[in-house]
Parts: sequence; structure tokens; C-alpha cells
Amino acid sequence: MKKRIMGIDYGDSRVGVAVNDLLGLTAQGVKTIPNRGIKKLLADMQAVIGEYKPERIVIGLPKNMDGSSGFRVDETKEFAEALKEIYDGEIVFWDERLSTVAAHNILNETNTRGKKRRQVVDTVAAAVILDGYMRANGNIVSG
Repeated sequence: MKKRIMGIDYGDSRVGVAVNDLLGLTAQGVKTIPNRGIKKLLADMQAVIGEYKPERIVIGLPKNMDGSSGFRVDETKEFAEALKEIYDGEIVFWDERLSTVAAHNILNETNTRGKKRRQVVDTVAAAVILDGYMRANGNIVSG
């Protein structure tokens, strides 16, 4: 049995969370947490971390398309620093360029529309981030 890895798509309004399955084969969306300030967010994250007990957390790093770091990168790194207050495992960053585009494409393929789409797009983006990380690091079996 593989160790759990958690993927996070951090955003101003919502934070998507995904984990790998217990065999380490797939990335699966878990939930979207509303971002209502860092204290509430950390409390919500602590509950999810406690449930899945990941050995590593992969946070999507929102780089610009040219590879440069924008203001969102700084905010994401500040979130990662705050996360260390409640999590003592490894935290790594993963280039998340186009993860939200990929999430929207997946939702288009599944014909997910309207309010339901807004509720799950961040969770799907977190799964895309985690899937990319796992594939690049040999933690996933390609289909």
C-alpha cells in the first residue's frame, strides 16, 4: 500500500483538495473548501489532513505562461507557510499552469454545468495537479 499524497489547488475564493488512492494509482478529488480567511481555512484543512494523513502535500504553483512568478505565486507560498502550523510532513510545489483549463475540459466532457461546475472545478483542478505530479515522479500507472 502506498502512502497518501494530497494535492491542493489554492485560490482566493476556494481551495480544491485531492488525494491519491491507497494503491497509489489515481488522483481523486476530495472536496472544495471555501477560503474564508486563513484561520478558518487552516481549521478546515486540518480536518481533511487528519482524515487522509498524507505523507506529502503537493500545492499547485500558479506560474505565468512564460514561466515567471506572479503575485499569485507569493500568495500560494504564504499559504504553504501557514499550512506548516498544522502539518509537519513534506510540502512540495508543482507547476499548475493549465490545470484549471484541463479541469474545465474534463467538466465539459462530463457535461457538468452551472452551479455544480463552480462547486467542483477547484477539486478537479487539484486532482489534475496531483495526477501530473504523480506521473512525473513515477507514482502512477498510466492508463
